[in-house]
Amino acid sequence: MERIERLRVFLLESPIAMARLQGVGNVKGTVKRVLLELTSTSGVTGWGEAAPWEVFTGTAEAAFAALDIYLRPLIIGAPVREIRKLTMAMDRALVGHGEAKLAAETAMFDILGKLTGLSVADLLGGRVRDRIPLSFSIADPDFAADMGRMHAMVPKGNRIFKVKTGVKPHAEDMAHLEAMRDAFGDSIDLRLDYNQALQPFGAISVLRDVDRFRPTFIEQPVPRDAMAAMASFAQALDTPILADESCFDAGDLMEVIRLGAADAISVKLMKAGGILKAQGLMAIADTARIPGYGGTLWEGGVALAAGTQFIAATPGISLGCEFYMPHHVLIEDVLVDKIENRDGHVIVPTAPGLGIEVTDASLRENARILAEA
Repeated sequence: MERIERLRVFLLESPIAMARLQGVGNVKGTVKRVLLELTSTSGVTGWGEAAPWEVFTGTAEAAFAALDIYLRPLIIGAPVREIRKLTMAMDRALVGHGEAKLAAETAMFDILGKLTGLSVADLLGGRVRDRIPLSFSIADPDFAADMGRMHAMVPKGNRIFKVKTGVKPHAEDMAHLEAMRDAFGDSIDLRLDYNQALQPFGAISVLRDVDRFRPTFIEQPVPRDAMAAMASFAQALDTPILADESCFDAGDLMEVIRLGAADAISVKLMKAGGILKAQGLMAIADTARIPGYGGTLWEGGVALAAGTQFIAATPGISLGCEFYMPHHVLIEDVLVDKIENRDGHVIVPTAPGLGIEVTDASLRENARILAEA
């Protein structure tokens, strides 16, 4: 029986091309993430990535330690074909640290796909889509720079732009939204994301103001625990409300459904803590007729390859994805070749496993390694 024989884990720091302003926290200069390489007894390698954000889910240093110290004894010797069994063992052994567990699960799927000649999407039940509409986030402190990016991207087929609102004064947000609609009209799919920036008291007046720009959805306007306020917005506004920070796992989703707190959800593998768990989350959402959106934190190409394969095999993720980091924000990435973006879409790789290639050279030449074990 094929088993995992070797584990290597890397703590990386990568420069980014632009600062990012978001309601829950800001990023500038560099981002950290963790890469995991597993090798099976026959020498097949698989890659996984943990990309926490300290204000959102945790720290990269903690994910590195979780894999190196606590999960390593479970992963070494694990049968490659028993992925779900490993995820259960990791949950029993270590509370939280969903990103680290995701990295292990992803690398296992990558190996199993290479051994069987199947893509991860095939292993998850088969693909229902071959390309995913790409959403780019407007979050640069320099709005003129973002407008320049839009003028370059729209003619290339990019239609979806998600504006990070609530960080700057409301009047400034309104002026920026008006500028985008004036420049591009209804040719763009405009979405808003407050990242919990508003307080429930008085938020409805702000949301009614931005409603006139006809956004496709308004994402997480208030703190994650303000579910009653979210429900009131969903009832009062014509624009759908999307839950992100309010919906990490299946328990959160059940509460969202019970309260009617959102019309859609952002599904992030880093939040869900696993591909299989994310598919389980969407099974509940499908039953409630709640569509999903493929969200992101600060992932590189390995994690976004996993997200791409997941969305390809998950019908309910119908609102596109924001997997723009490797092409637009990371100055360097560890993949030999980036996943293709074409005509405003992410093209799902068809090669076995994740459909990507990472080598020692591509890793060491395109990231600063802070630690490895």
